[in-house]
Amino acid sequence: MVSDRALEVLRVIVEDFIDSSEPVASKAIASRPGFGVSAATIRNDMALLEEEELIAAPHTSAGRIPTDKGYRVFVDSLTEHRPLTTAQRSAVQRFLEQSVDLDDTLTRTVRLLSQLTNQVALIRYPTFGQARVRHVELLPMDSDRLMVILITDSGHVDQSVVELSDSLDDAIVGELRASINEAVVGKSLDDTQTELKALPDKAGPERRPLVELVVDGICRTLDAHRTDRLLVAGAANLVKTEGDFSDSVYPVLEAIEEQVTVLKLFSEMSQDGPDVFARIGREMEAPLSETAVVAGSYSSSDDESGVVGVLGPTRMDYPANMSAVRAVARYLTRLLDPQSPSEEPRVS
Repeated sequence: MVSDRALEVLRVIVEDFIDSSEPVASKAIASRPGFGVSAATIRNDMALLEEEELIAAPHTSAGRIPTDKGYRVFVDSLTEHRPLTTAQRSAVQRFLEQSVDLDDTLTRTVRLLSQLTNQVALIRYPTFGQARVRHVELLPMDSDRLMVILITDSGHVDQSVVELSDSLDDAIVGELRASINEAVVGKSLDDTQTELKALPDKAGPERRPLVELVVDGICRTLDAHRTDRLLVAGAANLVKTEGDFSDSVYPVLEAIEEQVTVLKLFSEMSQDGPDVFARIGREMEAPLSETAVVAGSYSSSDDESGVVGVLGPTRMDYPANMSAVRAVARYLTRLLDPQSPSEEPRVS
């Protein structure tokens, strides 16, 4: 069992190492104002921390650095958050409120979060299984191409182009638009595909091939909603911290680019609840096992949810990054779901 004083020593080691990237020695801790104990006493505490595998000696240096387990204890002990400044909060709000649609909002979010934290920022699109169709628009592009635009009640807009075998006149397009909207407006995306697939059977023999083509285009758009998508900004920030990795940082960059590992991690982390949460070092699988991820859930309408967060080396400023993720997730939820409660999530 580690004493409260030893935990305070751990806190100082973590904070100093994050700030300087240098191993922290007992003399440096003892010299801090208000610590009130000798270097010899601190060395005893450090020995206990080392026994508990919370700190380690990177080499023959007299100093110690935190282990993944030590960072975890530090994060779990955080009781106060470092709030964003008034100027930062205003900038976040102004920047996000200038967005014109969901894609623009999420793109702005990752750019903003990367700038606030100097880390890689990531955001997973919300899941849209419970979203409802607001409108389907059909726009002839030329004689043999039709643009299909799907608009959901959450404001998300997707489009696809359908290649036609025959030319269409405006009257046929209008009739088709009316029948599709009558079938799907107000339906969830899960129910919409079922309704759409029934439409070709209701069309006459002459119209059936056309209806099948258009229905197939809309269904491809709906399938895109079910595909996890990740936006990333600030990958260059990770390259700047390559010295914090025992080997090359490029396997981590490849994992971010391929997205599969990060999306799986975000799915796992989102099960932890609506709070801000962290995964540190070996709590994750390679190649992320030398990184830390701080993330939080956000929501849009109809219980749609996504995850926003930052990724960097384990030597990151956890309190500041957690505060930034919390603030951005909260503003994002307010923007996408004005009816949501506004209380702040907790750290975990």
